[in-house]
Parts: sequence; structure tokens; C-alpha cells
Amino acid sequence: MAGGTAAALLMVTGLIGAAPSAASAAVTPAPGAASAAVSPGLTEAVTAKLLGTAEVSRAAQPETRVTVSRVSGRWAFGTAVALAPRQEDAHPTGSIFIARSEPAGWRIAFDGEAAFGDLAAGSPLMTGREKSVLTTTPAPMYAGGDYRTGMALPFGVGQTWTLTSGPHGWGGTESPYSSVDLAGGDQVVRAARAGAAYTMCQGWIRVIHDRGYSTDYYHLWNSISVNGASVGQGAVLGNTGTDVTCGGAAYGRHVHFGLRQNSAYVPIAGHDIGKWVLANGAAAYQGGARHGSAWAGVGGGLYNYGALGFNQGVVDANGGGVLTRRAGPGTGYGSLGSVADGATVTISCSANGTSHTGRYGTTALWNRLSDGSWVSDAYLSTGVNGPINGWC
Repeated sequence: MAGGTAAALLMVTGLIGAAPSAASAAVTPAPGAASAAVSPGLTEAVTAKLLGTAEVSRAAQPETRVTVSRVSGRWAFGTAVALAPRQEDAHPTGSIFIARSEPAGWRIAFDGEAAFGDLAAGSPLMTGREKSVLTTTPAPMYAGGDYRTGMALPFGVGQTWTLTSGPHGWGGTESPYSSVDLAGGDQVVRAARAGAAYTMCQGWIRVIHDRGYSTDYYHLWNSISVNGASVGQGAVLGNTGTDVTCGGAAYGRHVHFGLRQNSAYVPIAGHDIGKWVLANGAAAYQGGARHGSAWAGVGGGLYNYGALGFNQGVVDANGGGVLTRRAGPGTGYGSLGSVADGATVTISCSANGTSHTGRYGTTALWNRLSDGSWVSDAYLSTGVNGPINGWC
């Protein structure tokens, strides 16, 4: 629940079949909350919007579940979920919504949409901490060519978990390949980055972060119950499990981890998470991840190095070994030693120098490190094809 707000808090859950007219809603005030009335048209309006989204339009009349968790006057807030069939290659989809009753009807926006931030800014239902995240204007997809997330892997830093499935769709084999499956370690699933956390349904948590990103965690056991709680990076969300309360299938305990930006799932490949860059394979569930020159495929272990800072890079010597540090931006400058493949470096600024070819192409960009030495950007994985901390 949202703390520090005078809104009356209650839960209105509508479980809906193929047609909105089949909706039934039970209203139960939260303990200690004042009773409040929600227009019966809200559930139907939210359901109609949900069924009109690209994520669920492919499904044939899915069962939906709308939960109104906060109400104040003509404002309402909650979650809308399209349940999936309990079968392989199926997962539920859904959104967090905010709604305001207007003369023409309900104005509704889903998380990640520009209108969502506009409504959240004027809503009495949002805490100050939520507003700092939810009112952020959606960034261009992949932040305009910037694949940095500031995320760790969704488990304890310093642990190694198994990548049980490589990049695949949130619902299975469909595109985009937004998700991976992870298992092992202490089985405790943690927030990949700080943000506002919401329970989409039992076993499924969504955390909304900055820069338009959010992350989804499904199949959890003992998942926390949250309604906008502020969580830090590494906060416990639950345990790996096989929960399929909202549909799908799970064979062996794991967390189904998905990446979203703005209002949709996005390709997880190319994004840095836990200082690993995810990569697609020839088909769904294949692929793997790279840290420096080290590669881990399906069945391999991913060590959680923690989040890569927005002014940092991981050395990728494109085959192992070391990367020479220079006194200036080019091979004509003297050597100041070396830095090992897989090491994390902090970048102060960048300049053009001699051209080199690394794993991701050819560039003349050089980066000045925090110790004053220079390295070619061709051998750094930063998530950006260009300077990340300005020009020298």
C-alpha cells in the first residue's frame, strides 16, 4: 500500500472471461480503510484497454483480472493482468494502471505510456517516492542507442547462478526475446535495480526503474506483497519457484526474468545486466551472455558482478589477455601498463585517436580512465557506441 496518502485504500478484483459484460467484482475495504465506491464501468474500461494492447491481442479471448488497489475521489490505481493458459510457452501479461473519472468516462493509462506520467503527477494516490519514478517521461527505445541499465542480475551479488534458458520471449518463443531463466544459488530472487515494486499477481512482481525500464519476475514462491513499495537494488522479492497462478508452466524452480522499456517487453540482448551482455542464439531459449571475453551459454554459470555504472566499462580484449593502457589516445603514446580482460574501469572522458577493431566493430574513440591512462573503446563494453562521459 502507498504510505503517506490520505486516500482510502481498498481492493476491487474483477475476474473476467471473454466478454467484459461477464465481469464480477467483489469490493473488500483494506483493514482500517474507509469504504469507497468505484464506478462499475472502471473494470470494463481497464479490461477493454488491456485487450487492445499488442501484448495480448494475439491471444484468443484471454481471461483477465483487474485489481483496483487504491481509490481517492475520482482517482483509481491498480493492476490489469491477462491470464495465460497453463501450458508451456505461455506467460501472463499485464500492466499497472492509473485512472481518472472524467465527464466522458474513465481516462486510463498503463505504466510506460507518456499519459501514465501525466496522470501520476496529479494523482493524490502516489507517494513522493513513486512519483519520482512514475512521472519520468519515457525515454526513446533503448534510450536512443544507449543499452546501459544500471542493473545487477536478479540474485545476490557475488553468487553464481545457472542460466537455464537463454533469451526468449516473455511468453515463450515469440519476439522480442526479452527474458531469461535463472536458477541456483540461495534461490533468493532480488531486485535488479532500485525502483517501485508492484504485485501483478501471486508469484509475479514488477519493479519500475528509471530511464523507462522495468523488470518482471515470475514463478516466485514466498513473493512479497507490494503496492508501490520503494525497493533498493538487491531487495528480496521472493524465492525461485514453479508458481503458475496466472498461467504458463514451470519445470523446476527458477525465476523467469523479463526486461521492459516504456510500455512493452524489449530485446534483452545487448543490454548489460550484472556486467554481462546478453546475446541471442539461433532460436529462442538459446544464446547466452558475455563478460569481457568470457562466454556462458545455456547451462553455464553467471557470476553476479553487480551493476555496471553509467560511466564504467568492462574490458573485452576480444580473446582474453590484457589491454594496454597508454599515456594518450593512440598507440603512438607510451605504455602505462595494462588492465586485465573482464576488469571494470571508470571513464573520465573520451577523445578520438588511432583506429582499432574489437568485438563490436571499428572505432577511433579512446577513453581516458580515472587513473589518467587511455584505452581504446574498441576493447571496452560500455553499452554505448560513443562517449559515455563527455569529450576531453
